[in-house]
Amino acid sequence: MFPASCSRLSRLSLSITRGQRSLSLFSSSGSPSWSKVVSDAEKIVGYPTSFMSLRCLLSDELSNVAMHVRKLVGTQHPLLNTARGFVFDSKNNIQMRGLIVLLLSKTAGPSCAVSDLPVQDMVSGIYPSQRNLAEITELIHTAFLVHRGIVNLKEWTISDGPLKDMEFGNKMAVLSGDFLLANACTALAQLNDTKVVELISSAIGDLVQGIYYENSYNAEDVLTDGVDAASWEEQMFMSHGSLLAKSCQCAMHLAKHDKEAQRLAYLYGKHLSLGHKLNFDLQPFVKSGSGDLTSFSLSAAPVVLHRQIVGKEEWHQQLQQAKTLRNQLDYSKLLAAVKSEKGVSSAVDLCCYHSNKALEAIQDFPSSEARSALKNIASAIAKF
Repeated sequence: MFPASCSRLSRLSLSITRGQRSLSLFSSSGSPSWSKVVSDAEKIVGYPTSFMSLRCLLSDELSNVAMHVRKLVGTQHPLLNTARGFVFDSKNNIQMRGLIVLLLSKTAGPSCAVSDLPVQDMVSGIYPSQRNLAEITELIHTAFLVHRGIVNLKEWTISDGPLKDMEFGNKMAVLSGDFLLANACTALAQLNDTKVVELISSAIGDLVQGIYYENSYNAEDVLTDGVDAASWEEQMFMSHGSLLAKSCQCAMHLAKHDKEAQRLAYLYGKHLSLGHKLNFDLQPFVKSGSGDLTSFSLSAAPVVLHRQIVGKEEWHQQLQQAKTLRNQLDYSKLLAAVKSEKGVSSAVDLCCYHSNKALEAIQDFPSSEARSALKNIASAIAKF
């Protein structure tokens, strides 16, 4: 097995509840081991993730955008934090998806099947088309990060900054995100592979649908009714896992690997994404300190699992008990209620399950330094 027409994109304008959005799926859990795993993996593929999308991000067009974004300094518009994270962010590995694609490409290597892909074109064991795919994956992810920075102006307060600046920031988020998506689609078409176009286009569709439902879960009227764990996992896969899973599959396809190799690569991306999302959601519950509870998400996995365990009636009572005199939630009380049941331990078990499934998916790939890096990354998501 081993040696195994981008459609027009409509503008995505999503409103994110302030205090409940996260910059990136692949965020540091504060563990030094995670940073070391990433650093070691970057050396293997010869491509630091901090440079993954800079070819586009440092273009003349986006340089002009950056000049306009400076007008938002002094406001609370989330586009500012997103822009800072593009170049360097010690707490987030924004370009992790591309790194995974490159590692899988190097792990699988060239196909044993008769191929018109010359091995001499490979650099560090990776075909140029696979490197281009990694950049396309990052461009799409970055575009959606920018689009996620659109603020719901109905929740605007004077402390956020002047209303006209917030409106300007929203316009910049829409236009900048559209620019990145357009570049991604152009590069996708240049790969000249209809299956890759089809898979990545479907991943974009999954992102739109998943983020739409994710925002719906953040609304209190939906949260009080609850969503079961199966539905949560399905929606989290669409908004956080589909792009990586399908990009991993495409990396195998571009090297002419068979369907089984593509399936295993897809499963690795899927389970790694879900495992890391669970790890991210668990951080407020497993840290020794309570941290910034204003950013505590009511759609986090431990809350969803807790709500399912205690039942709708008990959950409603806990919500009421956690409300202050101003009818706002006291997140410290809610955190204590969730930690008192099995929601946290269930989320930890589920995180370990996805970590193990990711490890299982790459077990049949040839033993190599790149495969060891993939195993280390999959193992790291189950550490807290």
